[in-house]
Amino acid sequence: MQQAVAGTTHRARLLRALGVTPWVRRHVATEQPAAAVVSAMTVSPGDCVVLLPAGGSPRSLDLLGRALCAYGPSLARAARIEVAEGRLATVPEARAYLVFGQSQAHALGRELSAEVLNRAHIVLADEPAEVLTTAAGKRRLWSALRSLRRALAVTGS
Repeated sequence: MQQAVAGTTHRARLLRALGVTPWVRRHVATEQPAAAVVSAMTVSPGDCVVLLPAGGSPRSLDLLGRALCAYGPSLARAARIEVAEGRLATVPEARAYLVFGQSQAHALGRELSAEVLNRAHIVLADEPAEVLTTAAGKRRLWSALRSLRRALAVTGS
């Protein structure tokens, strides 16, 4: 034990002599299961919820994340829920929903009441894989995001 302490002290002296500032992680993130994230999620009335198909590729999820960030903080911070096998565990009420694909739209329609669906602004976009591979899919995504941003701005004031 004493040798380990001497080793770290020696290392710290060497790094200082070389002019190197060591960086230390403050917090190591622990992964939570997706169901726990969805159940712990609370959505305020001014927010948007994004519904995605389960098992999306990291590349398509990265593209969608960048697109959402490009349209401002309200969309960048939008809650993202994955739809697995056409079922949603819990769907929070929100002013707007961005739905990627027909099957996710059907799952949303099954889970929410008619009153909530009538009040919410629902925007349908192509599946993430289609958005990633086709120019027309990207174009439809940008117009969907523009429509969603306008709807949030109108209902937010």
